[in-house]
Amino acid sequence: MAQELRQELKLAQKLVLTPQLQQAIKLLQLTRLELREHISQELTENPVLEETLEASDGGSAEESLVEKLIQDDGVYGFPDGYSYRDGFTDSDEKQSFIENSARKSGSLMDHLIWQISMSDLDKYKVQIAVEIAGNLNDDGYLSATLDEIAENNNVPISGVESVLKKVQLMDPVGVAARGLQECLMVQAQYLNMATPLVQGIIDEYLPKLQNRNYSFIAKKMGVDIGEVIEAVEVITGLDPKPGRAFNIEEPQYIIPDVFVYKVDNEYIINLNDNGLPRLRISKLYKDMLNSGTELPDATKDFIMERIRSATWLIKSIHQRQRTIQKVSQSIVEHQKDFLDRGIEYLKPMVLRDIADDVGVHESTVSRVTNGKYMYTPRGVFELKYFFTGKVSSDIGEDKSVETVKNRIKEIINEENSARPISDQLITRMLKEEGINIARRTVAKYREQLGILSSSRRKIYTVKEAN
Repeated sequence: MAQELRQELKLAQKLVLTPQLQQAIKLLQLTRLELREHISQELTENPVLEETLEASDGGSAEESLVEKLIQDDGVYGFPDGYSYRDGFTDSDEKQSFIENSARKSGSLMDHLIWQISMSDLDKYKVQIAVEIAGNLNDDGYLSATLDEIAENNNVPISGVESVLKKVQLMDPVGVAARGLQECLMVQAQYLNMATPLVQGIIDEYLPKLQNRNYSFIAKKMGVDIGEVIEAVEVITGLDPKPGRAFNIEEPQYIIPDVFVYKVDNEYIINLNDNGLPRLRISKLYKDMLNSGTELPDATKDFIMERIRSATWLIKSIHQRQRTIQKVSQSIVEHQKDFLDRGIEYLKPMVLRDIADDVGVHESTVSRVTNGKYMYTPRGVFELKYFFTGKVSSDIGEDKSVETVKNRIKEIINEENSARPISDQLITRMLKEEGINIARRTVAKYREQLGILSSSRRKIYTVKEAN
């Protein structure tokens, strides 16, 4: 078959992501903090872009090359309707930073070294004790072996063991243990509660405690189940992770992106733009183009390119704020019953519901709601919180998954701890309320709520055992 080369002209339509469109998409999905960092970077890299505290002057009527490029001669910040001035301010953010800095606690290692320095250990044992303190994990357990510590300090293992025992009795007691059993045993002995039964349970039957199989332990140890329960109460009062008190993470304060307030039975939406710079095109560079002075082509092209870049950034920020405003408004309208009456009235909602209402693609709604938070009279919620699946109901509208989870939590909170409610019984109770849900789904929601099964929630008492 003969081959030939020839040219053909075809006309086709396809979506091309221009650099400007890519930037708009990127800005849309940024959190408030990330947007502020991005603007700061642009201010550093683009000499034509500058920050101002002035309000917009309404534009200029003069037509010039620059005006044709940027469409306006005013300040490019945020529209007046998007400003939130009365609630969370920059001073609040600075105050939170100061408070967080002042509350930082010392580390576990520092706490132990202080005690070691106050002890009667000689300088060689102090060196070993300090190395032990420096080899603890976040839970307070020893992460290095005694062989390693002995080799590093050129001492026999027996010397390390004697120092380890002294460190384990320092505050917090049980620190530097090599495992859970040793940690609990040290604490029980220190508190004079290490009875033969307590020691036996710690040595042999800790896994059985997780399933509350007290009858098995009683049978194996030849004691009454009431004695087992008393011993278990002692063990559960001990601290399995003595180092965690020194590793508490500092609270992460959420600064809402959107504020929702109820005024005269209507919900008002304001975007939080505090801390976000107000931007404009530098007058210096505009004057350079409009002055009539002959500029080298390279200089002129550079200024015009930078002005285009700055203009698109400003427009993209405006578009981002408008989209967030519209999406937030639509969410509030869809979930008005929730805001008025509580979680029992949270409606099932998917991205398409908001996308169709606002007139954008679902992916746009996803970007808007990702990592952004809304302050409401009901509390602060991530925007994605309002999007939940549905559970069929025989009474009225379908229920949202979050509403059903909350109902399961309420049922369990009201149960008798001595006779916990099973997943099967919860299923029947929900069905009586018109909520059709399978037992395995109840179990899944319960686990997502971090709630144990009924067998593990049961609390035994000595009186019940007898």
